[in-house]
Amino acid sequence: MRTVDLLVVGAGPAGLSAAQYGARSGLSVLAAEMAAIGGEMLNIHSIENYPGHGAESGAALAETMRVQAEAAGAEFAALNARSIACDEAGGFVIDFDDYGGIADSAGQIKAGAVIIASGSERKKLGVPGEVELYGCGVSYCAACDGPFFKDKKIFVVGGGDAACDEARFLSRIGGEIIMVHRRGALRAQNAVAARVLNDPAIKVRFNTAVIEIKGGQRVESVVIQDTQSGRTSEESADAVFIFAGITPRSELAASAGLEIRPVLDHAGFIVTDQSMATAAPGIFAAGDVRLSPFRQVVTAAGDGAVAAHSAGKYLELRRR
Repeated sequence: MRTVDLLVVGAGPAGLSAAQYGARSGLSVLAAEMAAIGGEMLNIHSIENYPGHGAESGAALAETMRVQAEAAGAEFAALNARSIACDEAGGFVIDFDDYGGIADSAGQIKAGAVIIASGSERKKLGVPGEVELYGCGVSYCAACDGPFFKDKKIFVVGGGDAACDEARFLSRIGGEIIMVHRRGALRAQNAVAARVLNDPAIKVRFNTAVIEIKGGQRVESVVIQDTQSGRTSEESADAVFIFAGITPRSELAASAGLEIRPVLDHAGFIVTDQSMATAAPGIFAAGDVRLSPFRQVVTAAGDGAVAAHSAGKYLELRRR
């Protein structure tokens, strides 16, 4: 059976960073990513807030990180991790749907430690124009794209903590901020909601849903609907920021046996300590899949570096 010191599940910014740092510390590292290397970072047209880098695309930054990781000795493979279990030696056996000749004939790989960096996915509204205008006025990240719409008319969709925080961030950039929520009250914590409701730069419209986003090369207008009366209207808009929530891709953690299952919070995020260690010894988590107050490319990369460092220390202690 193929054996590695460190298996990294996912190759977004957290996984890429973990792979590089793990390999640089002398570990044999395999990063498993069934989709494209780079993860959600590939959807960012221009990254302007990653320290030391200009306005390059997420795809370009992902390629740079991949090259660095491979130069350090990390290996990447198109593998879809399905489940994880302990082996008799105290390590882990990971089952894969598609082993492509990398794993054994049963689709398994053994690892001394595992870093889960499988990321998360933004919940979509599922309305016409959302996919077509993504990156052209439709965004799911205020910190990433907000500065492009300084002094513009921006619709913020959502009513939870994240939507409120992002609306306030956008209000500091300037322009007209209209927050729409399909219910009659914000779902955010009272203190968070109060800050939005008391912010004169933010107009909140309750019982309102965005049902279509229109535009050619960029967002030009939104069609909104009164959720009580059903009446619709169309308004001009320069951008639509959607914060309907995110779903962590934590299925691998949930698949682990009870004796090695990392703790998940109520929303499915993996709970870690500051060293990225989970409640299951030898299993670490990094990036958007773990419980975190802030999710950016730079924080994911930092998580990955810390997780790899912690995994290396764990493996060294085991060898002793």
